[in-house]
Amino acid sequence: MLFAVGVLVVLGSVAGGYIWHGGILGVLWQPAEFLIILGAAFGAFLISNSMHTVMATAKNLPAAIMGQSTSQKLYLDLLGLLFDIFNKARREGMMSIEADIESPAESGVFTRYPSLLKNQRIIEFLTDNLRIMTTSNLAPHEIEAMIDTEIETQMHELTEPSHAITRIADGLPAFGIVAAVLGIVITMQKLGGPPDALGKSVAAALVGTFVGIFIAYSFVGPMASRLAEVAHAEIKMFECIKAAIVATSNGLPPQLAVEFARKTLFSGERPSFAQLDEHIRTR
Repeated sequence: MLFAVGVLVVLGSVAGGYIWHGGILGVLWQPAEFLIILGAAFGAFLISNSMHTVMATAKNLPAAIMGQSTSQKLYLDLLGLLFDIFNKARREGMMSIEADIESPAESGVFTRYPSLLKNQRIIEFLTDNLRIMTTSNLAPHEIEAMIDTEIETQMHELTEPSHAITRIADGLPAFGIVAAVLGIVITMQKLGGPPDALGKSVAAALVGTFVGIFIAYSFVGPMASRLAEVAHAEIKMFECIKAAIVATSNGLPPQLAVEFARKTLFSGERPSFAQLDEHIRTR
């Protein structure tokens, strides 16, 4: 919603101001300039990134446009899953969750939360660290250090699409200059011709500079920021899991472990204590 409103405000402000000063919108329609700038930017994006980053960027763009991929309901499900897992381990022993960890899709605990099962990255992170808890004698601080290392790696990987789009935003003004220079080259070829033809050619060249700067700072740069928000929202889920695992490793009961996890969430999406308590009781 905010994305659409922002696009309308940007286009309305720029086009409205241009028309107000007597500009003609048709002059700005220069398909060749768009092809040069956007085509070169897309090609540079493919050259400078791995296939994994390209695919991750394409996958995350819908979430960036429509809003963050996480929500309070998803966080509630995550906290509920953590409570169920640790509660079962506390009542029946850590080895009782071994089957759940090995086959989450067939687990009676995990299948209560289908929205989480769709996120393979989160499920793998959770099950891998639970597996270490059940099969090793690591001290709580050792488990925490190991999880911190993995979260740092995940953070680097998840924010790479944002960094890739930021680099393209930084390069777009230069691509606009490239289009403008090519337009001037064409203009020089027309020297001696009708003045109106020269004027149109110069205008087309200047449009290239405008388009490169306009797209970079009005759309591509902000989109990079939205992608970063999506990445940080997902990282919060990893930090939530980490807090619960470390608290459990220190011998805290499930209710307190998930409370530690709840405290790691941003206030905008963090469920209240009462909401979490009700969610756990009604599962």
